[in-house]
Amino acid sequence: MDATHIHLLLTHFPIVGTIYGIIILIYGLYSKNESIIKVSLGTFVAMALLTIPVFLTGEGAAETVENISGVLENTIEEHEELAEKAIWLMGLLGVLSLINLYVIFKKAPFSKTITVLTLLVSLATFGLFAQVGNLGGQIRHSEIRNTNATIQGENNNASETRANDGDDD
Repeated sequence: MDATHIHLLLTHFPIVGTIYGIIILIYGLYSKNESIIKVSLGTFVAMALLTIPVFLTGEGAAETVENISGVLENTIEEHEELAEKAIWLMGLLGVLSLINLYVIFKKAPFSKTITVLTLLVSLATFGLFAQVGNLGGQIRHSEIRNTNATIQGENNNASETRANDGDDD
């Protein structure tokens, strides 16, 4: 199994796992069940840890697909740049979740406040990762690409082809 396989295998976890954690956290807050809140926080920590190999295998995955016909280099670059921001936010969510677990364990009076803060960060994290995932999907799935980006990419490819054709003469 190479970096591309690992990247594709794990890439959905940060998105799906974070939304599950959000749902569990909302239910835990609504039901005022500390055990359920802890499960959601543990889910966020697990997603933060799983995001590390996803991020680390991204470069290898990019190298695998960048020379495939129909793959737009600018889409790969946008995906990489957004992923760099997203991993920092996911790291913040993981650390905040650990702090939140500690605060709950210590029965601190501000535990509900930090739990709500964790919920807000988790929503932002999910939103950012959904965008990263969408961009990643566009790399190989032209049917979900922005029409303008597809046309621009085809024009760039056509220009490159004409330039290369002129080199053979």
